This record gives sequence, C-alpha cells and structure tokens, in this order.
Amino acid sequence: MKKKGVSKPSSSRKKQANAPLHIKRKYLSAPLSPNLRAQHGTKSLVVIQDDTVQIVKGDRKLTEGKVLRVNTKTSSVYIEGLTRQRLDGSTVQLPVKSSNIMLTKLKTDDDWRKKILERKSFKSKKED
Repeated sequence: MKKKGVSKPSSSRKKQANAPLHIKRKYLSAPLSPNLRAQHGTKSLVVIQDDTVQIVKGDRKLTEGKVLRVNTKTSSVYIEGLTRQRLDGSTVQLPVKSSNIMLTKLKTDDDWRKKILERKSFKSKKED
C-alpha cells in the first residue's frame, strides 16, 4: 500500500521552506492566551501587525510587546522593545519565531479578522 503525503522530515522541511508566500503566511500562526481562547473559541490565529504578544520560550521569556512587523519570507515576527546592541553601537530588532509566542491581545479593527474569528470559533461549529 502506498503512503500519501510526504514521509521524510527533510522533504517536509524543504516543502515548507520553498512554499509560496501565500502558503508561508499560514505557518505564522500562534496560540491564543487562555482567556482569548475562551472568548473567541479558537486555539490559534495568524499573527498580524499591531497584535500584542508574549514570548513563551527562549531567553526573552515573558517579554510582552506589540508586533511591529511580520516577515513571511523568513517566517519571523518583530516585537516592540525586543532589541539588542550591535558592536558599532546601533540597535537592531530581534526576530522571533511565531511558535515561540502567544497572542495576548488581538487587533480586531478589520472585517477580514472578524470573519476569520467567526469561521474558526468552536461556538459556530457546535451550533451547526
């Protein structure tokens, strides 16, 4: 019997690294905090600019800040206040992987995000 899908880990990593940007965008999702999870009825969402996040892994653990920029090409998120000093004295933003952060406050100004929340919520699936 022939297996479906990709079996080798190296093939999976290659597929993810060489994916087009509209698919790489989906890899930039992060889990919601417990109170947001209860409020919106979903476990994770794609990170966008102006969301507030908290770092849950690494040496900068428990640092909270606003998302300044999301880079889909390198699959990284840049957070306000997360910088380091270079040897020449300039400061640079540190990139963080989306798997190492947790969403604590969502930007729900746009209709696009509201539609996604309605579609993904547990509540709407239970009512069907």
